Amino acid sequence: MSGAGQPGAGAEQRLGAGGERTGASFPAMRSAKRPRSVVAGPYGHPFHPIAVTIPIGAWTSSLVFDLIGLAADEPAAFAAGSRLLIAIGLVGAVVAAVLGLLDMSRIERRTPAHRTALVHLALNTTAIILFSLGLVVRLLDAGRIPAVAFVLSLIAAAGLTVSGWLGGKLSYRWGVRVADEQTQREGFEAR
Repeated sequence: MSGAGQPGAGAEQRLGAGGERTGASFPAMRSAKRPRSVVAGPYGHPFHPIAVTIPIGAWTSSLVFDLIGLAADEPAAFAAGSRLLIAIGLVGAVVAAVLGLLDMSRIERRTPAHRTALVHLALNTTAIILFSLGLVVRLLDAGRIPAVAFVLSLIAAAGLTVSGWLGGKLSYRWGVRVADEQTQREGFEAR
C-alpha cells in the first residue's frame, strides 16, 4: 500500500492476492513504458536495445583485433581494423545515445529508475570519451597498437559491462519501455 512520501502515493493501485502492487499501476511506470516519439520505437519494442549492439559489437571486436595485433609480428593490419571498428562503434554509440535519451526522458525524476539511468548514461558517455581519446592516440601511431590506447579501450569496455547490467536492470527489473503486464499476458494465452 502507498503512504505519504512513498512512490505512487495517491495513485490508483492494483493489488495482487497478497496485497502487493502489481503491473503498471502508477502513472510514472505507465509513462516510462511509452515512447517519447516514433523515433524511439513503437510501444513494447524500443530501438535503443537494438542500437546498442552496434557499438558493443564493434568495440568488442576492436579489442580482439588489439590482442591479435599486440601478439603479431606485423600489427599494422590489425591496428587499422581496430581503428575502423572503434570509429564504427562511435557512430553507433551516438545513435544509441539519442535513442537512450528519448527513453530516459520518459522516466520520472527522483526515482531509483532515473538515478540508475543517470549512472548508465554517465558510464556510456565515459566510454565514448575513452574510445574517442584512444582513437586519436591510434591515429597518431597508426602502424601498431599503442599500449595507452589499448588500456583506454579496456577501461571503457569494463565501464560498458557495468552500464549494460544497469540497462538490463532498467528494462527487466523496472520495465522501462517494456510492454505492460496485460500486453505481455497476450503472449502466454493459449488459443
